[in-house]
This record gives sequence, structure tokens and C-alpha cells, in this order.
Amino acid sequence: MSQANIFLVGLMGSGKTTIGRQLARRMGRAFYDSDHEIVSRTGVRIPVIFELEGEAGFRRREAQVIDELAAEGGVVIATGGGAVLNPDNRRRMRESGWVVYLDVPIAILLERTRHDTNRPLLQVADPASRLNALRSERDALYREIAHVVVDGSRVNSQIAVNKILVEWEKRCALST
Repeated sequence: MSQANIFLVGLMGSGKTTIGRQLARRMGRAFYDSDHEIVSRTGVRIPVIFELEGEAGFRRREAQVIDELAAEGGVVIATGGGAVLNPDNRRRMRESGWVVYLDVPIAILLERTRHDTNRPLLQVADPASRLNALRSERDALYREIAHVVVDGSRVNSQIAVNKILVEWEKRCALST
């Protein structure tokens, strides 16, 4: 289990990148953010990819990046919020790693994302309704693949990382 990847999933603004970086540092692992990898590889921001290729084009790129990163083994990967929509992504995450769902209330997500123009799905008149719709669509998928769910409603990133590490240690002890 020590070479298993750790995937962080959750809605946009749930803290996947922040917690993923800290978790990787504490574990001495490489960290990747699938969205940042897509931007790095294409040289363009995510809104531009959405504009030129639509969400379907972005999701194809996302699946390829997740597949390549997962193949490295022993890394921490923060996925895009919609990565779970693709059944192949869900299978890949479950088969190659350990999945942590960062579950954060909509009110907190709105606060964290309200000024972020790099999130095409929230560039709508009513971001709260959009986040509620995304949660309705994705929550069951996150839970389906999650090995552990971390309630992000009242915890800072260090507390979340500590909770994840405690669960990881339990799982590692069980697998030996």
C-alpha cells in the first residue's frame, strides 16, 4: 500500500490542492494537481480550453493526465472536481490508489471561489445554484470511490492532513 497513489477528490474550492501539497510534503511524495498539469502541458488556461474545446475536450485531457500521473505510483494527486464524471477515471483512481473525498459545504465553497475567474463552470449568474447542482450530480460518485471522507466544514488544512494521515496509517497497518 505504501506505493499506492493518493487521490483527492471534491468540488471546486474544497481544498484539494492546498491539502494535497501539504499531505505530499508530510509523506515525502511528489504532488500533482491535474488541472495545473493540463495548463502546464497546453500552455493555456482552463477557461480557454473550455472555450475552444468545450467541457468534453477538457475532460478528455483530464482523463489522459490522470492516467499518466497515476502510472507514476506513490504520488499525491489533486483531481479536478469533475474528474469523477468519467467512469474510467473512477476505476483508475480506485485501482491505483487510495481516494480521499474532501466534503465541504456549499457556503464555504462559495466563499472560497467567489473571486476566482479560472473556474468556467462558476461563471454564471447564480454560482450557488450551480454548486448545488454540481454537488447533486457528483456527491454519490465521490462517495462511491472514496476510501475516506473528510468533513471540511470546520477544519483547517493541517487538521485535514492529520486526519488523512491517521486514516492512511490505519489502512497501512491493516494491509500488512
